[in-house]
Amino acid sequence: MAYGVKIAKGDAYKRTATKRRHIRIRKKVSGTPERPRLVVTRTNRGITAQVIDDIAGHTLASASHLDGSVRGGEGDKSAQAKQVGALVAERAKAAGIEAVVFDRGGNKYAGRIAALADAAREAGLKF
Repeated sequence: MAYGVKIAKGDAYKRTATKRRHIRIRKKVSGTPERPRLVVTRTNRGITAQVIDDIAGHTLASASHLDGSVRGGEGDKSAQAKQVGALVAERAKAAGIEAVVFDRGGNKYAGRIAALADAAREAGLKF
């Protein structure tokens, strides 16, 4: 199935490129009950991560930069992303999830996305 993404100029081009990458990734990545999908949503202000079972359509665990333990933390946005990664891994382990597939949401695997993924791996989630 073809998805059309309108070509834009300037800053809108970055959003278009991100959308294209996300569509391309989602064709291949899907979460199952045994291995759910770890979705990362990055904005200019913060970062959110969810563990989703796509077959049932349920969110099994989530963490955000707005959570109380992360919100008051010190450091830059990469440090915040590390805290979110560790928190979502902790909550996923509590829900009985050992392994996930990583969905970077069309973002490049660098900076905050990589920091979140590395922190989740260190906390015990397998990708």
